[in-house]
Amino acid sequence: MKQIIYIALLTLSLSAFSQTKVGTINNEYILSQMPEIKDVEEKLKIYSAKLDSTIQQKYLEYQEVVANYKEGEKDMSDLMKKMKQGEVVDLEENLQKLQENSSKMLQIQQDEYLRPLYNKIGKTVEAIVIEDGFTQIFDENNSIIYIDPKFDITLKTLEKMGIEVKDNPDVTPE
Repeated sequence: MKQIIYIALLTLSLSAFSQTKVGTINNEYILSQMPEIKDVEEKLKIYSAKLDSTIQQKYLEYQEVVANYKEGEKDMSDLMKKMKQGEVVDLEENLQKLQENSSKMLQIQQDEYLRPLYNKIGKTVEAIVIEDGFTQIFDENNSIIYIDPKFDITLKTLEKMGIEVKDNPDVTPE
């Protein structure tokens, strides 16, 4: 009787495993192959240049205030010196905040520009999941130790999106 129960449990567990189909995808590779990425890169380059220009302009203002302070320091009263020093410190703090925030602002802008591309990839993956019966899809860049190339849907996703695949040794065709 115990043997029958063990066999039944083994059969049930094997059938449960056979119902799971796992695939992998390399989102970064797909993103790099999308024609829209060039536009995103150009927009980010322009946005980054604007941020750099703003920082440079603020830095020049800061340098001018410091130079004016040093030039006129001898003729200033103590009260005037304190006011000018406060102005210099404020400008310095604002400049530091702007520099710190610029990388965050650039990241936010990048996320905003890439969101439609990731949505497009996501919709294509959903269609492949339904067509091929996948139960799970993992991104290759999230530290997977082993990937069986036959379950990698990266190239299939690119093909379904109508993007011509360029040779890439890191992605194995199905």
